[in-house]
Amino acid sequence: MNTEKKIAPRTVAAVVVTATFFAFQLYIALVKQFPPMLQSPLHLVFALTLVFIYFPADHNHRKKVRKAAESQGHAPDPTELNRYAWANWLDLPAFAGIAYLLWYVLTQNARLTDYVVSISPVYGIDYACMIVTVALLLVAVYRTLGMALAAFIAVFILYAWTSPHLPGILYTKPKSFLKFLNQFTAGMTMTESGVFGTPLYTSASTLFYFIVFGAFFSTIGGGQLLIDMGMNVSNKSAGGPAKAAVLSSGLMGMISGSAVANVATTGVMTIPMMKKIGYAPEEAGAVEAVASTGGQIMPPIMGVGAFIMAEMLGINYMSVAASAIIPALAYYFAVFVLVDRLAARRASRLNANVDATIRIKRAILPRLYLLIPAILLVAWIIRGASLMRSGMVGIFACIACNVLNRFFNRDDYINLRGLAACCMDGARQAASIAIPTAACGIIINVVTGQTSLATNLSNLISALGTSNLFLALSIAMIGCMILGMALPTVAAYLVGAILFVPCIQPILLASGMSGPVARLCANMFVFYYGIMAQITPPVCVASYTAAGIAEANAMKTGMKGFTFAMVGFMVPFVFVYNPAILLQGSVAEIAVSTLQLGAGTFFLAVVVAGYFKGELNVLERALLFAATLCLIAPEYVSSVVGAVLGIAVLAVNSLKRKRALAEGGISE
Repeated sequence: MNTEKKIAPRTVAAVVVTATFFAFQLYIALVKQFPPMLQSPLHLVFALTLVFIYFPADHNHRKKVRKAAESQGHAPDPTELNRYAWANWLDLPAFAGIAYLLWYVLTQNARLTDYVVSISPVYGIDYACMIVTVALLLVAVYRTLGMALAAFIAVFILYAWTSPHLPGILYTKPKSFLKFLNQFTAGMTMTESGVFGTPLYTSASTLFYFIVFGAFFSTIGGGQLLIDMGMNVSNKSAGGPAKAAVLSSGLMGMISGSAVANVATTGVMTIPMMKKIGYAPEEAGAVEAVASTGGQIMPPIMGVGAFIMAEMLGINYMSVAASAIIPALAYYFAVFVLVDRLAARRASRLNANVDATIRIKRAILPRLYLLIPAILLVAWIIRGASLMRSGMVGIFACIACNVLNRFFNRDDYINLRGLAACCMDGARQAASIAIPTAACGIIINVVTGQTSLATNLSNLISALGTSNLFLALSIAMIGCMILGMALPTVAAYLVGAILFVPCIQPILLASGMSGPVARLCANMFVFYYGIMAQITPPVCVASYTAAGIAEANAMKTGMKGFTFAMVGFMVPFVFVYNPAILLQGSVAEIAVSTLQLGAGTFFLAVVVAGYFKGELNVLERALLFAATLCLIAPEYVSSVVGAVLGIAVLAVNSLKRKRALAEGGISE
């Protein structure tokens, strides 16, 4: 009972803040928007408040205690659970800081709207707001995402102050202390170049509505319907559970865009079935992790990072989503081919008596109306409506479909209390996205406003890659994957966009690309590798989540996932060398490029599987990989050579298989 009394005030506070948060977001969506320097800070105030409510000071300790008790099969010890409950009093200064930020934004908005860097004065309250905001963000990032991103941001803050004393590309011309302090304060919290910049504004004007839509869509049964559809399509084919994982995670990823969420929802069904038909635990976990991660590159939502990309590029979001369609389909096509060939390789060893069918409890056809919200969402985006309005249409459509659930699908019907809980969950998720988005504004300001790191790094990569585009892209790829480890999609993309887009974009321009195409290719390139970082060891959250479900070794699962996702590492190079893949070109160019990409992904998937009609030897795999590389190159001659070489290798492998069968050496 004591625990309930301690939790009750936070619960009441969460309800009140969530209701106010929704009222604010509904107002700017349905009535009018506020100026950016008012709208973004208010959005951050709500997000910070919810984070400190849902993630109190003893949150990590409680989480560890519950996890340990769950692994041992008993309830957590209340005494151990509340050991550090006293630490929650330390949250009072945080709430006081949030109140100060709210006061500052409301009272100083007129001055901030007309503020001019290096001309307008900076006062003591401005210094205080900068310190409070940065400190709150660092603590909030630590509580929601762990130490990795918080430490990463802290390093950049430290770098901003010490860069005049560092060597090489890290060096920045020194300034007087007062001048630097004023510029740092103004850049961070008095202009739109730091915390309150484009990423946070996009969170307030777009991401919130799509995250809430995802929460509503899943709650009313739409998410389960997509999963069941994927299961049903592939249930009776060879390697059915693995193919079900690919299709279900792809369909679910179109809406959720979260790799970990996809693993948690589809993996609990597909991973045990994959193990049942002969997949090793590490392989089962890897297949699910790779399939779930691909959801973040699958339109229409694309892990919500694409919304920020559209804002930063200043183009219509539909252009970004459309350009991602062919690469996303190529990714899933390759993963599907991979699991199909892995299933074929195991066919002779599988137990024919094993029932590998995943049971779908309810009929799909009567629930198809639950797809209406997703269809309307996409339709509104295509017809040119704002992303904010499109998201609202999707949310209202979910509520309407929930009314239909009461008559046609009572298992998925949620009452008013359930809708309220869905709003609470959506607001919590939106807050958890807004925090790293705002925190990345700190990095943006340090790199582009306070130091010359972006310019120095761009000059270095340009010097190395002017005559070698592949080298420059490889450097950017490695950088994005290293810096993107353990970061959410939005943060990983922003880090890559800040540090590497300015480096590779000039090289693309020098290679003959037009400006808009070069900007799109450069941004999409770092976006893809920021996502691939989530399945790249040693830090690969999606693989670790799948490994937990599969009861597999986490690192081995991560390495398998890295191997299985090899096609994901190829696709960005393809569309940089051949922008027609991003729908930048004539219909004929797009068609030919799509065929090249399809052939290349098929060959690479077979190489990774090590099996076509029979086992591939080392020479066959090497030649097939060479054929893949030839298809990546933009010249038609190399593409023809690659296609001929790949087909020849597969034909030889097929003939070897037929000959072995004829001789009775292998049984079907």
